[in-house]
Amino acid sequence: MSIGNWIAVGVAVAISVLLVTVLHWLLTHQLSKVWTLAEHLVRRCRYSAYAAASVLGVNLAIPDANGFENPRFWYPIFQHGMRIAMIASLTWLGLTVAYAITDMVLARLAVHNGDADRRSRRLQTQVRLLRRVAATLLGLLAVAAILFTFPAVAALGAGLLASAGLIGIIAGVAAQATLGNLFAGLQLAFSDSLRINDVVVVEGEWGRVEELTLTNVTVRIWDERRLIFPVSYFTTKPFENWTKHGSSITGVVMLRVDWEVPVDRLRAEVESFVTGHPLWDGRSWALEVTDVLDSGLIELRATVSAADSGSRWTLTVQLREHMLTYIRENFPEALPRNRTQFTGMDGEEQQYAAMWPASAFRRSSAVATPVGAEHDETD
Repeated sequence: MSIGNWIAVGVAVAISVLLVTVLHWLLTHQLSKVWTLAEHLVRRCRYSAYAAASVLGVNLAIPDANGFENPRFWYPIFQHGMRIAMIASLTWLGLTVAYAITDMVLARLAVHNGDADRRSRRLQTQVRLLRRVAATLLGLLAVAAILFTFPAVAALGAGLLASAGLIGIIAGVAAQATLGNLFAGLQLAFSDSLRINDVVVVEGEWGRVEELTLTNVTVRIWDERRLIFPVSYFTTKPFENWTKHGSSITGVVMLRVDWEVPVDRLRAEVESFVTGHPLWDGRSWALEVTDVLDSGLIELRATVSAADSGSRWTLTVQLREHMLTYIRENFPEALPRNRTQFTGMDGEEQQYAAMWPASAFRRSSAVATPVGAEHDETD
């Protein structure tokens, strides 16, 4: 290449970079006021646009090697390298433009519908997954285009096309697991079985879906650990999805107390606590006796509704703490214990009766029954 050729290359690159700079200024200072996509294009495409402009300018300005009678040995290599660089940079630019467009869609979903909204999260999951599919396909096409710039590969490609059926079968068998995960991810996204930020219980762990890709699902559990599952796991095994049809949920608090406890008083206390709690969503609450146990205890179940799983957890643990304190301070005789009742009382037995005046100890006609076995004592 002569000096004139290099000057032409420099001018072409300068013009290309100048055009990108002007476009960047317009997107930042003018179009951003009226076009929502402008902000996302500037953020995503700044570097890829300058790279593509520079490489494109070089490829437009350099002469073809066939136009020289005796080109230097390095020139065909340089020209081939610039072709590869142009394919790579244009692919990079295309990917960033696609991500900018999807970023705008995701931002609108988050603003207008809210992250907690079921439909919004479903659409966000689908958009994220589709852009990963598009990025993967675009990357594969770019790699194929680069490989076909080599004459040996291009010649081999014609032979490969003739046996495409056999190669397709072999590739399908070899990539069975990968293709299975790919279709499983699409199935999850478009069947609405799983979405980003869904609350799930999987393998005994409670957490939220943090990321859903073509191959893996990342679940962030409550203690900040991450569980990584192959996508196909969620299409072949059962799991709990607490937010499939909404985020509202009911929490349960189980209490086991002595059967002398005044259930009506406890029910009134539960009502007072729950209805005055800021995390209660106003839908429902209850306190019910669910079982009478052989050990002389009864089982109480308090249920409370909350707007989401986080509120449910906080509300249930605070209700449990409150009821334990309330029972201990107001009805100590209702705390769980083993009964032993006597037909007669000596001095030591009278001390027990004095300690528990409201309990069965003061019923002198009762029969002694320590947990599951009977015995009698007489004076």
